[in-house]
Amino acid sequence: MEHIAKFAIQEAEKLGAEYTDVRVSQFIKEELEIQNGELEKLLYHEDQGIGIRVLVEGGWGFVSTPKQCEQEVRKCIVQAIGLAKASGSVRQEKLVLSPIDKAVAEYRTPFKRDPFDVPLAEKMELLEIANAALRVQPEVTVAKSMMYMHREEKLFLNSVGSHIYQETTIVGAGIQAVASDGKDVQVRSYPNTFQGNFQQAGYEYIEGLGLVEEAARVAQEAAQLLQADNCPEGVQTLILHGSQLALQIHESCGHAVELDRALGEESGFVGESFLTSDCLGHFQYGSEMVCLTADATTEGGVGTYLYDDEGIPAQRTPLVENGMFVGYLSGRDTAPRIHSESSGAMRAVGWQNVPIVRMTNVHLEPGDFTVNEIISSTESGIYMEGIKSWSIDDIRYNFQFGCEIAWEIKDGKRIRMLKNPFYTSNSPEFWSRCDAIAHDDWQLWGVPNCGKGEPYQTIFVSHGASTARFRQVQIGVN
Repeated sequence: MEHIAKFAIQEAEKLGAEYTDVRVSQFIKEELEIQNGELEKLLYHEDQGIGIRVLVEGGWGFVSTPKQCEQEVRKCIVQAIGLAKASGSVRQEKLVLSPIDKAVAEYRTPFKRDPFDVPLAEKMELLEIANAALRVQPEVTVAKSMMYMHREEKLFLNSVGSHIYQETTIVGAGIQAVASDGKDVQVRSYPNTFQGNFQQAGYEYIEGLGLVEEAARVAQEAAQLLQADNCPEGVQTLILHGSQLALQIHESCGHAVELDRALGEESGFVGESFLTSDCLGHFQYGSEMVCLTADATTEGGVGTYLYDDEGIPAQRTPLVENGMFVGYLSGRDTAPRIHSESSGAMRAVGWQNVPIVRMTNVHLEPGDFTVNEIISSTESGIYMEGIKSWSIDDIRYNFQFGCEIAWEIKDGKRIRMLKNPFYTSNSPEFWSRCDAIAHDDWQLWGVPNCGKGEPYQTIFVSHGASTARFRQVQIGVN
């Protein structure tokens, strides 16, 4: 890996590149799924390659290849330089980059059990037992148990002299029960939708999820939802569990604070942001208790790293402080446009992709309440958990979310289960109605399918969230 990266930088300099960075990476991925007692998916995949980015005459050029030989790399550099010159020639304004320092570092995900050393038979047995436990409930027509793991080894070198090696291991697992009575279909998932929950860790994380222990409850709730009343419509107090609030953070904050979107550079692909640059430091995003942070240093986060894919150190960046919008996620070529420096948020999903501004781990900071205090102090409201559906406009403003399950709250107690709940609002109005955030159930929720860019890149991010309460929210039946 190191030899070909050094060769690429030397060749780029010979051919006139003003700056060069190189990522050489290889990854392995394994996915397992049992459905109704049968093996539905058994996937093992390996991949490797090199991505080369050059700066020439005020423009970027990027080329990648799976062939790690000098002849192929030299060919790629010639192509990258040509692209950079073409890009620079059509730029309407001078490219300004925030500074970069030489970095020599190494990072490895800490873990106790290497997931790729665990015998396949052991993994299958866990999924099979959990799957059988789901199927004990007669109304469950589809029972799924899933497991995922991947590892990426990445070496980053640049012409400044940086030498950064990072080895990231991500694991996850989950179960899902689909219940039907011939007239209705309901779903319950654990720990969450999107195939469960994910973390940077070893196999010990999967073992600690308790898939087998939770299966009976998950199946029973799916069956009970078939007989439950529909969620009533109206403007009510809403209490959201962290499993759903994580997606709310992701969609209405995480994407909205990506600076390339705010500057209009993603408008033709995935949209823009209502948080335009004139809002920075002046826009009241939420209530005074709302504090949102992007933190690429969070232990266990699937969006955690030591350096981003431009060689900028991982950072903890305040986004919203006491309700005020104060920060963006940015890279070296976007940050100077708001007179700032890169927040270290440039990432690529693999060697074949160019780095773009991506979410790291975006958290709603814990509050001063316990979950019991939030529920017991609510006279009337709806408590929701579990992701079922989502829709948000392309500037991350108006939204509607559906959840898997809800309970009616009366006089501080959960009194009945409700099905098909949804809520709708717009981002600043919703967050301005937050009046209580718990601290005792705060945890990381891993999202494996955050998409952005053209060509499309799907990446992992985590969101720290706990149960929170929002007053006067439109609630109804999805």
